[in-house]
Amino acid sequence: MERKINPLKLTSLGLQHVLAMYAGAILVPLTVGRALNLTSHDLTYLVAIDLLTCGLATLLQAWNNRWFGIGLPVVLGSSFVAVSPMIAIGTQYGISAVYGAIIAAGIFIILFANFFGKVIKLFPPVVMGTVVTIIGLSLVPSAIRNMAGGIGSDQFGAPSNLMLSFGVLTLILILNRFFKGFLRSLSVLIGIIAGTVTAFFMGKVDLSGVSEASWVHIPTPFYFGTPTFETGPILTMILVSVVIIIESAGVFLALGKICGRELTEKEFSRGYRAEGLAITLGGIFNAFPYNTFAQNVGLVQLSKVKTKKVVIAAGFILILLGFIPKIAELTTIIPTAVLGGAMVVLFGMVISSGIKMLSTVDFNEQSNLLIIACSISLGLGATVVPDLFAQVPSALKIIVSDGIITGSLTAILLNLFFNMKPKKTAASISVKNTEYSEMK
Repeated sequence: MERKINPLKLTSLGLQHVLAMYAGAILVPLTVGRALNLTSHDLTYLVAIDLLTCGLATLLQAWNNRWFGIGLPVVLGSSFVAVSPMIAIGTQYGISAVYGAIIAAGIFIILFANFFGKVIKLFPPVVMGTVVTIIGLSLVPSAIRNMAGGIGSDQFGAPSNLMLSFGVLTLILILNRFFKGFLRSLSVLIGIIAGTVTAFFMGKVDLSGVSEASWVHIPTPFYFGTPTFETGPILTMILVSVVIIIESAGVFLALGKICGRELTEKEFSRGYRAEGLAITLGGIFNAFPYNTFAQNVGLVQLSKVKTKKVVIAAGFILILLGFIPKIAELTTIIPTAVLGGAMVVLFGMVISSGIKMLSTVDFNEQSNLLIIACSISLGLGATVVPDLFAQVPSALKIIVSDGIITGSLTAILLNLFFNMKPKKTAASISVKNTEYSEMK
């Protein structure tokens, strides 16, 4: 039974969830938008529509009807898993192919949600933990480049950039060392704000765009043009989406334990279907694929407030923020070096989450060691040496050239190879017994 909370407290708790996920939510559009060389105006739209779609996605997951929604206090945000593939697809095929692939992937997840609900056992901790670890490791180089000022910066590696990035990193660590509760949960956001203010006094922040941005805008479907559907990008994004729901499955299980709920196959299917709808919405409104944010699960555990009414309030706050371009424009002024310092923490925490999942794996099993070893080696190898698959056909290259996809595929296939044993039928058992009797 949902506990009653007065509206003011409900709003404040919802705002706390928004603040806890805000830094992670805006990093994805800023990273992808800058990598694809979007204009400041387009980048503002990307951040605004991302916040709005995060809100819609959160409401879809909280709805909990017979078709979709896990019905747990989860908050959805733009997935880090999709960052590298979106940049790769956008660079090779154009931004229209990115959104065609996202729409196709979302529809795929919706159609096959029941199947994924039934095969959750195919993704044990050895697969989930390995995939999440690879995601973090593959994103770290992007964080390090941003610490130096970002690719193409004429001040790449300048002392001022390093001072800003390490300053943000240090402040986040100090807040986590000496504070608890709310301040600790907002440490990344506080670090980004403090770093941006410092950068302003160093002359590295231009506020002209904020004054020019409008107060209200209406979301525009297919803002970046009519989506195009290319085979390679679609297959890549389908695999990305499968990885996303594998990651979300782990979050669902963790949150289910916190809330005292034993989740069923049907509930997993409804959760996956809600994420498929969210991914499809991301493609239509030119935003991103969405998944359940783990940091908000920590907030549920910290606050002890387990009602989904709180995340519904958070969803409406995110939608409201998405209609206000001035707030979105404020995020675009954050210097790349400041983002880099925050990314080191966020992407590093992704690695930590993966290692935590792997801590439950039986390392006495040689097969588990081989799955982890080969998957991380190939995933990290494809990230560090992107020309590894330079000579393969372009449709296949877009799939395997991304380290996250390569590593994830390896983990899934090796788990099937080592751990999926054929069931013994009654007939085969009877034959074996007969043979044994004859031998006697």
